[in-house]
Amino acid sequence: MAERAPDRLVRLLGIVAFLNRHESVPVAELATTFGVPARQILEDIDTLWVSGTPGYQHSDLIDFDADAHDRGVVRLTESRGLTRPLRLGTREGVALIAALRALRDLLGSTLPAEQAAVVDSTLEALTAAVGDAASAVDVHLATDGRPDVLTAVQAALASGHRLRLQYVNAADVTSERDVDPIRLVTGDVHVYLQAWCLRARGERLFRLDRVLTAQVRDEHAEPHPVPSEPGSAVFRPEADAEQVHITLSGRARWVAEQVPVDAVQELPSGDFRVTLRVADGTWLRHLLAQVAADVHAVEPGRYAREVAETAERALAAYGALPRA
Repeated sequence: MAERAPDRLVRLLGIVAFLNRHESVPVAELATTFGVPARQILEDIDTLWVSGTPGYQHSDLIDFDADAHDRGVVRLTESRGLTRPLRLGTREGVALIAALRALRDLLGSTLPAEQAAVVDSTLEALTAAVGDAASAVDVHLATDGRPDVLTAVQAALASGHRLRLQYVNAADVTSERDVDPIRLVTGDVHVYLQAWCLRARGERLFRLDRVLTAQVRDEHAEPHPVPSEPGSAVFRPEADAEQVHITLSGRARWVAEQVPVDAVQELPSGDFRVTLRVADGTWLRHLLAQVAADVHAVEPGRYAREVAETAERALAAYGALPRA
C-alpha cells in the first residue's frame, strides 16, 4: 500500500528527534525502531538531507555525517532547530486531553498500573496547563460492541492470551477465528481489535461491533512481526482473493494512498495503474462509482460493466419519476 504523506512526515520528524538523542545509529537499528525497511530509512535520510529552513542554502539544511552514512550509520550533525521543544497551544492541549480521556475510557483495566499512572499524571498536567478550556472537553468513546465481547478482549490483552472470535465481515459472512490480540485501535467512528489471525496467517483488524462472541483461550498469544504503529493496521484481503487492475488519472491519486494496494505503476501519460485484491465485489463497485470520472480501464472488465449497468438503472429510475 502506498504510504500516506502525513504518516511519512511524522516518521521524518521522529527520526530527527531520535537521532538528536542518539549520537550514531546503524541504519538497521533505525529501521527496527520505526518499523520500516532499511531501504525506506535511507530514502528518508535523503529527503531530510535536502530539507531545512527558508533560504534553503547549504547552511539552512538538515545535515548528516557523510562518512558515517557510507558505513551504514546515521549521525545527525545539524537539526536546524527541529529538536527544540514546542509549547502547546490551547487547541493542541485540548486535543491531547480528549485523546487521553478516550484512551483511558476505552482501555480501562487493561492498562498496566505504571501506564495508567502516566496517563493520569499527564492528564492532570495538561488540564492545569490548558485551564478553563479543559472543562469544555467531554469525551465518550462508544465501542458499539457487546459488553461481554469487550470484556473478553480486554481480559485477553491484559493476560496475553489467545482469543477465539466469531466474526461477521462486511459481506455478512460469519467465520470463527483464533487470534493473538495486539491492541485496540480507533478509526473513523469505530473501535477495532488489531490482532494476528492464525487462519489468515497475518495481521488483521476486527471491528468490535462485528464480533459476535469472544472467548479467552488457555493458550498464550505468540509474538508476531507486526508494525509498531497502530495506525498502520489496515484491512488486507486474503492472498487468494481476486486480483484487479485499475488505471486511473492523476486526480485519483488518493486511491493509491488510502486503499490497500499490492502495487502502483506510473504510466508515461501521467496516469497510474493500481493492482489490488478484492474480497468483496460490492466494495469495489462502490469505489469505481466514486472515482468513475477518473477510471480509464478495469481488469477484469465485468466490474466496469456492472458499475455502468447500476448507473443506467439509477438514471432510468429518475426518469420514471412523475414530473413536478
